[in-house]
Amino acid sequence: MESSFHFINQALLITQNFTSFPHFLTASACVLIAFFGYYFFKPRCIIYLIDFSCYQPPDFLRAPVSNFIEHLTISGVFDQESLDLQQKILERSGISDDASVPATVHEIPPNASLSAAREETHEILFAIVEDLFSKHEIDPKSIDILVSNCSLFCPSPSITSMIINRFGMRSDIKSFSLSGMGCSAGILSVNLVKDLMKIHGDSLALVLSMEAVSPNGYRGKCKSMLIANTIFRMGGAAILLSNRKQDSHKAKYKLQHIIRTHVGSDTESYESVMQQVDEEGKVGVALSKQLVRVASKALKINVVQLGPRVLPYSEQLKYIISFIKRKWGMHKEIYTPNFKKAFEHFCIHAGGRAIIEGVEKHLKLDKEDVEASRSTLYRYGNTSSSSLWYELQYLEAKGRMKKGDKVWQIGFGSGFKANSAVWKCISEIDSRDRNAWSDRIHLYPVCGDASSALRTELLS
Repeated sequence: MESSFHFINQALLITQNFTSFPHFLTASACVLIAFFGYYFFKPRCIIYLIDFSCYQPPDFLRAPVSNFIEHLTISGVFDQESLDLQQKILERSGISDDASVPATVHEIPPNASLSAAREETHEILFAIVEDLFSKHEIDPKSIDILVSNCSLFCPSPSITSMIINRFGMRSDIKSFSLSGMGCSAGILSVNLVKDLMKIHGDSLALVLSMEAVSPNGYRGKCKSMLIANTIFRMGGAAILLSNRKQDSHKAKYKLQHIIRTHVGSDTESYESVMQQVDEEGKVGVALSKQLVRVASKALKINVVQLGPRVLPYSEQLKYIISFIKRKWGMHKEIYTPNFKKAFEHFCIHAGGRAIIEGVEKHLKLDKEDVEASRSTLYRYGNTSSSSLWYELQYLEAKGRMKKGDKVWQIGFGSGFKANSAVWKCISEIDSRDRNAWSDRIHLYPVCGDASSALRTELLS
């Protein structure tokens, strides 16, 4: 946009050199034609999502609530009050016995060493990258851009270096390892690739999203820091992106919009999710009681920016009219636009029941609209930045994603950040394709008798 304004200013300066009115008109017409030609025919960077893979832990890594509490008790790390609190949170978390933790966390006491974190990272990322490459017969040397995000585990050499070494990627690959950016970093990684691809044409990019559970268990007594122990589980996603025209026919989705919101200038928001040291010198991540309110505030700002880009004019007009009425005291509430007129599907970060329910209420969605998010939380727990991709795979496995459909991914993360990504499905999705849901998709959504059936199958 700035380059366009610069172009206009330069053109106006040129027209000032003409003293004759006919010459001025001719020059002005040429400038306008050139400007509109540039605007409408300039090359646009289209980001294609070729495919993605989500990690599916083996069944022996499952962590049923009873086993989870038993391990915490036997480890001797926590007092009874802390154990009771964690059990209470687990039972109300909306996370099933199917959610998994790394092998090192199953040890007594849990192994939180650097080698344990590396082992977990290797297990997850190597598996999903190999799956993605083999499925599409991708030569690792063809990858031009590599971006990883893992908030709390930031080793040296970096996570991207692990992947480069394991798969023998090129020496001129553009690699970036993001850390400390929370559960919304998956969308941030896609945004980084988008910006890089504006400069680097005909590129293939690989994005890796995960969080390492092994090194981040909290062993103290602070209630706000014990919550993270109960909701985070192992998982990860690998996403293959391209801006090459030849990939358009095999890509699943096309990126429509990315909107990033950061409310870190507000202290309450900044401190709502924070890694810190307790009074006993033990490190953990504290989740404040205001977290849902902070997320709602950030989402509201994000939606105001996204709405005009995606909503039909009728919905925008209703919002404007209600805003004016409230300004004049004629109406108490501002109209909440019906985003189901813009999107067929919603993927809300599976950060916890309260987050999902908060977004559902704020956007006035139905239970079916948040089914993918609730099912992901139930089966896989909070897998941080990768949860949005498990949700998208859920929609695919259910056969709900149709060509032409639009899906809205909503991510939240420390800082505090709310990020949105909008994708349009541009191919026919085969629900029979193997993914992280294929083995048990028939048991979802879980409710009533289905919950009992799922538990029976897991135990058999």
